[in-house]
Amino acid sequence: MQQREEVGRRREAEPSLDGKVAVVTGGGSGLGAAICRVLAAAGANVVVADVDARGAEQTAASIGGTARAETLDVRDEEGAASSLARVAAEQGRLDVLVNNAGVDVTKSIMEMSVAEWDRVIAVNLRGPFVLAKLAFERMRGAGGGHIVNIVSTAARRAWANAAAYHASKWGLLGLSHAMHVEGREHGIRVTALIAGGMRTPFLLDRFPDIDRNVLQDPENVAEAVRFVLMQPRGTVIPELMVVPERETSWP
Repeated sequence: MQQREEVGRRREAEPSLDGKVAVVTGGGSGLGAAICRVLAAAGANVVVADVDARGAEQTAASIGGTARAETLDVRDEEGAASSLARVAAEQGRLDVLVNNAGVDVTKSIMEMSVAEWDRVIAVNLRGPFVLAKLAFERMRGAGGGHIVNIVSTAARRAWANAAAYHASKWGLLGLSHAMHVEGREHGIRVTALIAGGMRTPFLLDRFPDIDRNVLQDPENVAEAVRFVLMQPRGTVIPELMVVPERETSWP
């Protein structure tokens, strides 16, 4: 009897996303949309944030319920501050930030312009810093929260014609670990989720001849996001790698 009561208490204390407010950047398509769907199914109130207003609205509409769209360009510091302030005012809280928005320019170092380099760094590295800084301020005052930065295997290996992308993702991985160190004293958990190739427009639109069979379903990576968010209080996963079973870049 005592053992059953103890198990019951543990189950009641299990982490839950019910009613948690989660902002997902780049939520209008691909992995971002998958993350929004998975978190909403787990009970979260999802804010689909994307520079593509129509994409954000379509994702939010497909989810229904409490999901709402927010037009957000992660390069715009003032706009990002206004967006998070609006979310906090409407929802009363901010529990989760998923920095997922990302871009790439498939050009060699010699072909890439400085403007193109700046754009990739601005979206993939500066944007997550700006959003995390804003989220830190709100989460610290509320007793904690969780930030998930979507990194890439581009932070672990290199290939040609992706110098800016590699630089941004290596930087984001380092930033994530730095934020983990600074956030833990405030109850803010930070996770770097290193994702391998997925069947999303990010790859399929640029590389139509790519072998889809060696790519993973973005829903699988979204489930990994849900997993790290569901860790019991007192535990954090600072880094997690999720790659396709058949991805040839790893043993």
